[in-house]
Amino acid sequence: MPLIKAFPGLRPAVGRADEVAAPPYDVMSASEAREMVEGKPWSFLHISRSEVDLPLSIDPYSPQVYAKAAENLAAMMREGVLVQDSSDCYYIYRLSIGEHSQTGVVAAASVTAYDTDRIKRHELTRPTKEQDRVNQIDALNAQTGPVYLVYPSDERIDDLLSGVAEGEPAIDITMADRVRHQLWVLSDNTRITALTLLFDALPALYVADGHHRSAAASRVAAARQAANPQYTGDEPYNYFLSVIFPHQQTRILDYNRVVSDLNGLSAQQFLEEVSKQFTVEMADKPIKPEESGQFGMYLDGQWYRLGLQQKQIPVADPVASLDVSLLANNLLEPLLGIVDQRTDTRIDFVGGIRGLKALEQRVDSQKWAVAFSLFPTSMKALMAVSDAGKIMPPKSTWFEPKLADGLVSHLL
Repeated sequence: MPLIKAFPGLRPAVGRADEVAAPPYDVMSASEAREMVEGKPWSFLHISRSEVDLPLSIDPYSPQVYAKAAENLAAMMREGVLVQDSSDCYYIYRLSIGEHSQTGVVAAASVTAYDTDRIKRHELTRPTKEQDRVNQIDALNAQTGPVYLVYPSDERIDDLLSGVAEGEPAIDITMADRVRHQLWVLSDNTRITALTLLFDALPALYVADGHHRSAAASRVAAARQAANPQYTGDEPYNYFLSVIFPHQQTRILDYNRVVSDLNGLSAQQFLEEVSKQFTVEMADKPIKPEESGQFGMYLDGQWYRLGLQQKQIPVADPVASLDVSLLANNLLEPLLGIVDQRTDTRIDFVGGIRGLKALEQRVDSQKWAVAFSLFPTSMKALMAVSDAGKIMPPKSTWFEPKLADGLVSHLL
């Protein structure tokens, strides 16, 4: 069973990509999704967030929601808005914003490789969100949300992808967030075989974003295998929809924190406690950390630059040396009493794409007491954690730009 394979993708008909393409299902609230679909009957949000077509009171995990998604997908196929390719293809996908560009491949990735840790993960999943994706896949009989994977950069793969992307793209759209999405169809069997073999030679792939989607695909595959006495291993459900980028081209932004209270301390007492673990310098502008072990802190309308002493930074442990862990182990837990960031409602997370101004606004609203800006996790660090078989703290990485939903789907 190959690590990845080509497949006949379901994608927008010629000239329809602008009408269909949508942000990932999990980056907006239900109310935001409803606003986004106004006047857009063919937006993929009608599939990925189908509650937009149901009453406001609907439970987003209701069977009605999944049934509506299936109904909407069938309608888009029936009306010719979405069309399936007639042969197996790879799809070269380029994301661009400003001076940043990254080129990867849309492929069906092996569930067996995922189950045996050749496709490595670094994050725990939440049962409710994982079950939601299982229900969605089963209802649609399709995978519509791609898993963002990363491969260790390989010049031969990079060159092959770039070569395909020299031609005229099948899709070329720029979405509201100014991200340009381009898609080329690779249907040539010789190059398909070459790309498959090049990926097979890689030691591993890494889940960057989409842990719930990949875990759900594994569960769906296991259930369908058990129910199929004629199982061969070639069935589409043995693979999951993915977009795979070279690690050197990916961009991880900071993932910052806000905390609602100071755990019973006054601002002055808190500063005194922080200064026992960190160097503390007042700053006259927002602090965007320039290196690992440096943090920004916004408290009572004032920015501070925090520096962790080098001796407190563990080198050997790939998880403990992450900046999200350094902040947790030296400040959030001992001073603010936040032990489990996954469940503690006193902490929230702000993606770096929102900027440092978003941290100021949270604290200035007085609903939050203090904010911290962090140095971004590196791709090298993520791969080290995955290779060690360990798990990152929650909200350690914010990948940007985001993939679009609806450009290619994988029918099962």
